[in-house]
Amino acid sequence: MSCGEVRAILVRTSELRTREVINISDGRKLGSVIDVDIDLESGRLRAIVVPGPRGMFSMFGRNEDVVIPWDKIKRIGQDVILVERPSPPPLSR
Repeated sequence: MSCGEVRAILVRTSELRTREVINISDGRKLGSVIDVDIDLESGRLRAIVVPGPRGMFSMFGRNEDVVIPWDKIKRIGQDVILVERPSPPPLSR
C-alpha cells in the first residue's frame, strides 16, 4: 500500500458493539458502542454513541449518552476503538 492510499475495512455495526471505546487523550474507558449514527443518503458512519457517565449520586441512572463524531475516531482495532475527546475537568472538593 502506498503512502497516500487509503485502506477501506468493512465492519458490521454489531461488531462495533463488542469493542471497548478508549479516549486517547486521558486513557479512560468510555464503554462499548450502544448506537451508531449513519448518514442515510451516503451510507457513511457519522458518529458512534457510548453510554453517558453515571452521576455521582445516581445509583440507577446515568447522564446523557455521549456522541463521538467520526472525525474524533482515530482507529478502529480488533478489540478497541480509539477516540480523541477532551478530558473532563477534575472533580472539585
